[in-house]
Amino acid sequence: MSVFTTVTPDQLRVWLKNYPLGALLDLKGIASGITNTNYFVTTDSGRYVLTLFEHNGADELPYFLNLMAHLAGHGVPCPQPVADNAGIYLGELNGKPAALVSCLRGASLETPTAHHCAEVGTFLARMHVAGQSFPATMANPRGPHWWKLTAEAVLPFLDARQQARLEAELAHQAGFRGLQLPRGVIHADLFRDNVLFDGDQLGGAIDFYYACNDVLAYDLAITVNDWCVHADGTLDQPRLQAMLTAYQAVRTLDRAERAAWPALLRAGALRFWLSRLYDFHFPKPGEITHAKDPGHFHRILEARIRDEAGINALWDRN
Repeated sequence: MSVFTTVTPDQLRVWLKNYPLGALLDLKGIASGITNTNYFVTTDSGRYVLTLFEHNGADELPYFLNLMAHLAGHGVPCPQPVADNAGIYLGELNGKPAALVSCLRGASLETPTAHHCAEVGTFLARMHVAGQSFPATMANPRGPHWWKLTAEAVLPFLDARQQARLEAELAHQAGFRGLQLPRGVIHADLFRDNVLFDGDQLGGAIDFYYACNDVLAYDLAITVNDWCVHADGTLDQPRLQAMLTAYQAVRTLDRAERAAWPALLRAGALRFWLSRLYDFHFPKPGEITHAKDPGHFHRILEARIRDEAGINALWDRN
């Protein structure tokens, strides 16, 4: 979430006339993240988050907004989209598709504990269960086809060892594409900066704009790779155990998911190594932007490959 498209208070006041939210009191850009333009918006009726979508087309955005409304309606703590005076969630501002959602309480964490990881595991499982009744579908836009195209773009920037690792991992992952694993709605980006805590209580998850339909356990693997790791990329066992135990108290992983777990952890690391490489080498100009370190997920991928035997042994304790 960064500011690529500037919105002035006067521009927003005109736009907000379409919403039953009262007068604008404050407008502040949000600097974290790298994909969309985001602002905190405060009006007479409360505080909201305004998103201007820099990459998504208006045709695909109803999936995300309707999904959030569906999840919120099923008691999953996430932003509730705000409808305009005509009952529509999606508008347009400064030439970009735009939407307002409710602002959740809390703040993101830098150093989560096992308790926090358990809360996130419970949230993710509840989201996966509630998502089963969501009628719309969207293929993962950052799946294997995107991996291949992005790898081709970033390979020239890598040294020989990294090139070999990337090509070998793409080949390794190709062997798992035919697996029949439980699928449904996934968040696909449930990192620490997308979960808010109010003290030790989870306030909710945000930024559902990578949500799609894919393998549920892959979503759990992506989440583990951010919440349950040391700085060197190795897994933190107490946090990992807490997240998996809490997740499975709501939704139990089946035998096929457990067997595929090492590959799913590697797939999650690969996907974010590629996206960070691309964002680093092909940055998008913006007023406030942050390109994150690609090396972090390269280290995570290397750690998952080294520790595959230990990862397989995990299920003897669960």
